[in-house]
Amino acid sequence: MFFQSPLQSGTLIRRYKRFLADVLLPNNKIITIHCANTGAMTGCATAGDTVWYSRSTNPKRKLPYSWELTYTKDNDHICVNTSKANLIVKEAFFRQQIKEFIPYEQLLSEVKYGTENSRIDLLLQNNQSNMCYVEVKSTTLFDSSNQFGYFPDAVTARGQKHLRELKLMVSEGKRAVIFFLVLHSGIKYFSPATHIDPLYGQLLKDAVKSGVEILCYNTNISTTEITLHQPVPIMLD
Repeated sequence: MFFQSPLQSGTLIRRYKRFLADVLLPNNKIITIHCANTGAMTGCATAGDTVWYSRSTNPKRKLPYSWELTYTKDNDHICVNTSKANLIVKEAFFRQQIKEFIPYEQLLSEVKYGTENSRIDLLLQNNQSNMCYVEVKSTTLFDSSNQFGYFPDAVTARGQKHLRELKLMVSEGKRAVIFFLVLHSGIKYFSPATHIDPLYGQLLKDAVKSGVEILCYNTNISTTEITLHQPVPIMLD
């Protein structure tokens, strides 16, 4: 996934009100940029880190700049724009970079499913009797002491709902996958963040036992593009 225009950089001053961040530019000007990440962003929004941002060509936008990447003082590269996760997985699907998805030829997005008013991130299919429901989760929470990445970074009722919906799809004879996309260069292993959301951790284990598949891939991150790289070991316990 290429960024549509060259990214510009500055130094993070603070993130606030969830969707806003102040950034100091090299010319000492301070700008406010939009943050699309609604999570806690633990370790991804430390004052003094380098922020890379894009500029929208939409003249109607109140804030023309969007926070895309963080480069930390520890030289970790992080994609903080969670809206990019689905795009990266979609691109990898069409390039046949995800071996688990190679049997499928078609991809649909945001299709209604389940019983809790949900929309699936990706619906893969060859025909109406051969479908795969895929929920994509952006993973950036990092523990440098063990190189583990975790999801979620805050209690997530929405994420819990998605696991119940995927489990339901399996009970109806369909294939269902929870796909954790690692968007932090320091992460080498993945585990559910049971220390943050115990219910999510338990629901994930229950879903896997019921037949929901769990995948985790990391990415190559640069200021020009982000691409899928390789599978990451998963530790559920």
